[in-house]
Amino acid sequence: MVGFYIPNSIWVLILVFQVMDFEASGLSWCPFPGPQESKFEQKSERYWEYEEKTQNWREITLPFDLKTCLNRDCRKVGVIEKIEDRGKGLYKTVEDDSFGELDSGLDEREETKRSGKLGLGVNERESAKSSISVERGSESFESSLPMRRRTSLTKLSDTSIWVTGESGSIYERFWNGVQWVIAPHDLPVLAGHAVSVFIVNQTILYLSEDGVLYQLQLNENSQPVWSETQPTFEPAIPNQDTEKSGTIQIKSGAVSHNREMLYLSTICGSLLELRELQPPRWINHGHPPGGDVAGLADTVPDKPDVVFIVSSTGELYEFDKTSKPSWKKHIWSEPLGDETYLLPSRTCASRGLFGAHSLSIFLLSKDGLLVERRLHQRKWKWIVHGAPKGHSLSAIGPIVSNELNTKAYSLFCSTTTGSIQEYQLPKHTGANQGPQSPQGWVNHMHPLHAKCATGIQGLQLQGGRILFPLHDGRLGELHSSGNGGEFSGPTVTNIRRKALSKYEWSIIDVPETEGWNAEYCNNERGPSNCISGVKDIQSEEESNESGIIIPSRRRKGRASLGHLIPSTLGKSLIAATPYQYNFLTSSIRINYRMRTMQADKSFFIVTESGSTFEYLWAENVWLWLSHEYTVSMRGVLGTYNGSLFLVDVNGNLIIRERSSNGLAWINCTAMNKGRQVALGPPWDGTAGIARRITANQALFFVSKNGALVQFVVALRKFTWKNCRSPYETKIASIVDQEGLRSNIVFVIGNNGRLYQYNLVTELWHEHDQPRHLILSKLPGTVIRPSLSSLRGSLFMRSEDGGLIEYSWNAVDGPSFEDNQLFVIGSDGQVYRRYMVERKWKWKSYGYPSPERIDAAAQTRESAQDGEEGGKMSQECSTEDPPNFERDAYSSYGFNRLCNEKVAAVRPIPFSDDSVVFELQDGRLAELRRVKDTKWDWYRTISTPTSQCGASYWTASAS
Repeated sequence: MVGFYIPNSIWVLILVFQVMDFEASGLSWCPFPGPQESKFEQKSERYWEYEEKTQNWREITLPFDLKTCLNRDCRKVGVIEKIEDRGKGLYKTVEDDSFGELDSGLDEREETKRSGKLGLGVNERESAKSSISVERGSESFESSLPMRRRTSLTKLSDTSIWVTGESGSIYERFWNGVQWVIAPHDLPVLAGHAVSVFIVNQTILYLSEDGVLYQLQLNENSQPVWSETQPTFEPAIPNQDTEKSGTIQIKSGAVSHNREMLYLSTICGSLLELRELQPPRWINHGHPPGGDVAGLADTVPDKPDVVFIVSSTGELYEFDKTSKPSWKKHIWSEPLGDETYLLPSRTCASRGLFGAHSLSIFLLSKDGLLVERRLHQRKWKWIVHGAPKGHSLSAIGPIVSNELNTKAYSLFCSTTTGSIQEYQLPKHTGANQGPQSPQGWVNHMHPLHAKCATGIQGLQLQGGRILFPLHDGRLGELHSSGNGGEFSGPTVTNIRRKALSKYEWSIIDVPETEGWNAEYCNNERGPSNCISGVKDIQSEEESNESGIIIPSRRRKGRASLGHLIPSTLGKSLIAATPYQYNFLTSSIRINYRMRTMQADKSFFIVTESGSTFEYLWAENVWLWLSHEYTVSMRGVLGTYNGSLFLVDVNGNLIIRERSSNGLAWINCTAMNKGRQVALGPPWDGTAGIARRITANQALFFVSKNGALVQFVVALRKFTWKNCRSPYETKIASIVDQEGLRSNIVFVIGNNGRLYQYNLVTELWHEHDQPRHLILSKLPGTVIRPSLSSLRGSLFMRSEDGGLIEYSWNAVDGPSFEDNQLFVIGSDGQVYRRYMVERKWKWKSYGYPSPERIDAAAQTRESAQDGEEGGKMSQECSTEDPPNFERDAYSSYGFNRLCNEKVAAVRPIPFSDDSVVFELQDGRLAELRRVKDTKWDWYRTISTPTSQCGASYWTASAS
């Protein structure tokens, strides 16, 4: 029972923080009457408080004072006491001014005068109380999921669904006649995150998180653009407090059932109406006397001028501008405990469920119960339907009719724990109905490995097909067996088919979710064309020459683990040699020795002694620059926008960047909430391709205690965030950051399992993995068919030396020729894994001996002579190595410290056709693509710490 009541206590404390932050947000105070006396029933002695400084929850000690602050004026509104000291009771609260009550059109009091009854009979109400209390007394609640504030679903037609995602993006899921495609609708740069979409008279509008309304219009070039729509009107109700035009922030909205007008609630609690978009006509209806507009419940079918709202105190109001007075309050004749306080959220209104002229408004109480306000035979009734045993409801809708029996209706509700519950409404039309029996609820659970988002309404796509947003950002479709799914378009349902006795789930990929990188619309001929897909082209499987074979264009539900690649190397990937590096150890000195700063012009290396050097092409000569720091370095963890990120021997994250005319060092660990780090991401994007800069660009690192930490670097925000680690395991290394999948960081746990962290939903997920397979704690490499491809593979290494491929959809990744992978064997040789005619093959490149390099140079010179008609002689070849490199070659045979075998150190891509390896003697070697798919050793590079080779140029970078 404690697990259930903890969220209620957390809600109380967070509410106090929201009030305190009101002044800081710069908003003006809304002059509305205060709420009614709030009573909270204390049923636990354990409560938690969130500390902003430590970003952790701590348990509070009782008694604990509840305070509210406004304009730095704080006052005590309640106290949480020990139950044993105060007995069973309610919170002590400070009384506020109560809202006055307005008579509704035909409420319970008028019914009492006419029929001698008081709504539900006294015995019926007591029965309802008893039923609910008994039901809740045996509940066993799971932990509630956090609310998804930006997610929404809106239906334009059977072929067009508009979605706002948790990242604040807007996209359209469109059926082009062949398949479902995704059309992005990018927002203005400064527009902020989207929270909902409205469709009024075929016009698309969206509401931003900042409370601004935008309209989708066509510009002079017939291109769709978003333009801001500001409310401009005269007060519709004289002598009433209304908000000034131009300072209004919108909170939520509801479209009339005929889609001709839009009702909006403001942050200050007023009701606005938008009509006639060309030009727009705004009307301010103000707020109910003694109340405010906290949320819009729903509009009324067949009566577009009527809208139901819920106040911040949980009271139901009805606005009808055709009646006098316009505002009416629906009161409870006899309060039924917490069920009388309603949740200010979107609900469902429907006509004819219980008679030709009946009207039902389904609402949620703040305690998660289903409540109905029903108009039947000109009488209003309150009916508490309760909730399924062990569950608390978070959103209701839609209302679906049975295909075989149009008089049988069901209401699909989401719970706070992420499941979908179907409530089968009674078929009879009795006037006084109490709570339904447990047989009225059907639990449809949720898709496998994905729970439904809480607080978000579902959307009926067609009969027997309902869409629900999932907590991880994807969409889930609940549909009857054989009628729906990701690959099924809009169909005409045959009402004579057998009864819908079984529902099943299908998962739909979307652009932002867990990084699925779902495809977008395009203008090319083919099934993915936005407007009209065609089938008379080769399938991607037939036309894909990249070698990655996947039967269908989309992933079905989830990715399966790829496969083990049989290798003719046997155990050559295992470091069986007595070499000083242990290939099985995820050492930062092995995996993060080198980093490319600028393709073909600059890369950095950290030596064994902890010195940092830069190999730079300057004024037509290669030279080494020494970057001296007060502390020795352990490795280089990343680059971003010309800045280098290193880690010193103490675990501090250090930035090396240009400042004015010089270079500066910045200690990031010393910043607010800074962390000491151990490892970082393996790649910084694809070599030779500029990284897309975003406002939330960040680098990810592994802290010393095995947690994933985020360091925001975009716009020089420089802020830290603790992303923690997967359940019951620490992070051993980062496999890939947003190379295989957008918004996803892949990591390997200390247990050798593969996990991912979602940047959008901030959720951890463990991937399916054979129990016998234990992954090595090393970074991975991404391969994808092309830059625009949605497919790809993540290559990793197992602890026993095998090469593992994990296939998925991808956008970009560090690979060469889109299907070539380089590995280092324990014999000191380099091997290439490549694909020819859809078959994987191995090729050995050995190590860069002087004979191989001289032969490769002669081959390049001969090829160049042939191309220029033999006019260029060997002496004037521009591809000869520098003089100091020639000295290294000539002295090689006399230097016993030279060892040309390749070290088990992670190489780096120096450009899109060049890879740099470290040799066992400390030198570097460059493997370069000569022509098409032919690779060969190009040169060796003497380093400042190498004891093999001759001279080199060095300078100090200050």
